[in-house]
Amino acid sequence: MTKFVVVPQWQGSGSSRAMQLIDGAEAIRGDLPAGSTTVVHVPAEAGEALDTDIRRASSLVTTAELQRQAIAGIEEPVITIGGDCGVELASVGEALRRDPAIAVVWFDAHGDLNTPLTSPSGSFSGMVARALTGEGAASLLPVAPLDPARLVLVGVRDLDDAELAHVEERSIPMVSSVMTSAAEVVAAVESTGAERVYIHVDVDVLDPSVIAGVSSAVPFGLELATLLDCITELRSRFGFAGAGVTGFSPGTPDAAADDLGTILRIIGAISREPRPATTNSGAAS
Repeated sequence: MTKFVVVPQWQGSGSSRAMQLIDGAEAIRGDLPAGSTTVVHVPAEAGEALDTDIRRASSLVTTAELQRQAIAGIEEPVITIGGDCGVELASVGEALRRDPAIAVVWFDAHGDLNTPLTSPSGSFSGMVARALTGEGAASLLPVAPLDPARLVLVGVRDLDDAELAHVEERSIPMVSSVMTSAAEVVAAVESTGAERVYIHVDVDVLDPSVIAGVSSAVPFGLELATLLDCITELRSRFGFAGAGVTGFSPGTPDAAADDLGTILRIIGAISREPRPATTNSGAAS
C-alpha cells in the first residue's frame, strides 16, 4: 500500500504566497487515505538564518529532522506531499541513503540549483537540488549526496545565470519543456545507468493554462497529459525509490478545489503500480 508523508512546510519559499503552501498541502491531505498518511508537524515560527545565508534555516533544519524520523519508520518508498520544494532534502536524502545509485527526475519549472552564495533570494527551495548533490550549507545537506549526472531536469525553463553555468559545468541532463516526450525522459534516465528513480514534481512544471495554484508561474510548461505519460513510463521502466509533489499554493483555501483534480491525477499516476509485462501465451504451437 502506498504511504504518504505530508509536510506543510512554507519556510523554504521566497514567495509572498509562501504560507498558502500550508493550505495546498492540507487540501491534498484531505483526499489521501488517512490510514496510510503521516503528517509532519512543521514549526509555526519562521526561524533564523543561523549564519547560513539561508532564510529561516533553523525551522528548515528542524522540519527535515522530523521528516527523516517519520520516513525512517516506513519500509516502502514514500510519496511526500509538500509544502515547498525544500521538503525533498529529507525525502530524497532518505532514498539516497537506502540506494545511492538512484536517479532523481526533477519535474520543475525551476532548477533549484543555487547555493547560499549564488541565490538572489536566500530561499532554500531554490537551492535544494544543488544541496542534494552535496553543495550548500552543511546543516542542510543529505548524508549520501546525489551524483549530479543522475539528476535529470525535466520541464525546467527558468534558470538563473549561475544555475545555467552549473548545469553546463556538471553536464546535468536536461529535457526541454517544449518538446518533452516520455520516450525522451526515459532515455535521459537510461543514460545515467540508474535502475531506480525518485520522481520530484513541483506542480509549476505544468503550463499556467493547466494549473493556477502556483506561486511562480512560468509559461511554456508541460501539458498534464505529457506529465502523466512521463510518470507512467518511468514507473513502468524503472524501480520506484519514492516521489514528492510540491509547490501547490492556492490563492485561497476555497480555490484549492479548482486544481485538486489535476494534482490527484498526478499522485494517482505516481502511486499506481505498473502493469506486469504480458506474454503471448495463447499463441499456436
